[in-house]
Amino acid sequence: MKILMVCLGNICRSPLADGLLRKKVKEKKLSVEVDSAGTSGIHSGKSPDIRMQKVAASFHTPIDFLTSRKFTKSDFKNFDLILVMDKSNKSNVLQLAETNEEKEKVKLILDYLSPNEQLEVPDPYYGGEDGFIEVYHLLNKATDNIISELEKISYD
Repeated sequence: MKILMVCLGNICRSPLADGLLRKKVKEKKLSVEVDSAGTSGIHSGKSPDIRMQKVAASFHTPIDFLTSRKFTKSDFKNFDLILVMDKSNKSNVLQLAETNEEKEKVKLILDYLSPNEQLEVPDPYYGGEDGFIEVYHLLNKATDNIISELEKISYD
């Protein structure tokens, strides 16, 4: 199983979701690859936002080794599940999909917390530290639920 996390710039939300899921997959010894990308590509090659790095590190989830990259059409072929942070990212990713199979791979990550509610992970970029901490808690819970689903699949 290969899972891709996607936000706008790939420097705040998606690298944190990536780091959280990588950590949990490793702890549970699951055969899952995780990566992240951004729909804009504006920060390609850059490290995650230093504020998100600090919050992640404070919760023992290093993300400083990740680098931003832009989402591409080939990601549909390379990943089984594409988890987006908000409706705008979902729309941007779906515009690149060429088949129904590709479209079905794209889901809002918070559907793992509140199915069918179309909830979005807020973008903390222009706010203060509290926004980064809020995003951490949301994505931590969502990735816990993703791990639970992955464990069910591996035992079925």
